Amino acid sequence: MLLPRPRGPLSNHVVAALLREESDQSDVALGHEPVVTDADAQLALWILYELHYRGFDDVVGDREWDTSLIKVRRRLETCFERELREASAPMLGTTNGPREVGDAILELVASAEGPPLARFLQREADEDQLRDYLKQRSLQQLKESDPQAFVVPRLGGAAKVALAELQYDEFGGGRPERLHQSLYAEALEGAGLDPTYGAYVDEVSALSLANANVMSMFALNRRLRGAALGHFAAFEASSSVPSRKVATGIERLGLPAAVAAYFHEHVEADAVHEQVAARDMCGALVADEPDLLDDVLFGAAACLHLDALSAADLLKRWSADDDGPELDVAS
Repeated sequence: MLLPRPRGPLSNHVVAALLREESDQSDVALGHEPVVTDADAQLALWILYELHYRGFDDVVGDREWDTSLIKVRRRLETCFERELREASAPMLGTTNGPREVGDAILELVASAEGPPLARFLQREADEDQLRDYLKQRSLQQLKESDPQAFVVPRLGGAAKVALAELQYDEFGGGRPERLHQSLYAEALEGAGLDPTYGAYVDEVSALSLANANVMSMFALNRRLRGAALGHFAAFEASSSVPSRKVATGIERLGLPAAVAAYFHEHVEADAVHEQVAARDMCGALVADEPDLLDDVLFGAAACLHLDALSAADLLKRWSADDDGPELDVAS
């Protein structure tokens, strides 16, 4: 994979620095827009995180721990985390009284009222919109569960075991062809899209980048390990029903079975995973480290918040592209 095209001064600074063989000590100012929805900031952050994953073919040398680039990353992370905490606070304020952490996570998921993206894909989306949806999710799903793998050595005891159990399923249960990443690549290919890792980074929205970046931010910062598990649990708990709807929409459009197969896999798997993730994994973590309860719930709320923003963004964009009545994204 080659470095993506810059989208502004921040990502241009990062790309230019990585194309040089020596560390760049020059500074660059952050923009005035919220980082969550700033495509330039999110792309810069995605590039910096990707150095910890598969890297870039046109980056020479070991730049993963370049201190000047880590400084840029930390500044972006500080703003990103602050914005997510502020946006998540109202959601967390609606749950009252002492409760078991698993119940609290599932309560957050059940009470989330995001735009009806899955229902639209099930009943109304055309092939172009479905393909756009697959592209937008590709940065997340082609590295599915890779960020959470960074969290494993940060845990102990029952929480570690529960996360490893989930990872084993996500990574194919010992069969490379059943890797959920591979299933998503097959879905892309079946829909006539490029299954290559990172193929659509130049096309996806700021919010698609943010959804991928939040998992890396939580996983690569040890102090946010609670948020990483809370995010993972909310993602699993909010996936099964939407996956069924998306699979139905794919079949309605007559696309190849491989496209729907990825989503069918998650209908059953995530219905089981949500209990393991919320109760066994997060429950064990909070039992061992009670001070992490708030971070676990923050991670869950951040997942739901970004998912809702992404859904609204897609529905509004598709409505504008159709030049018809604006979709009701609130119902």
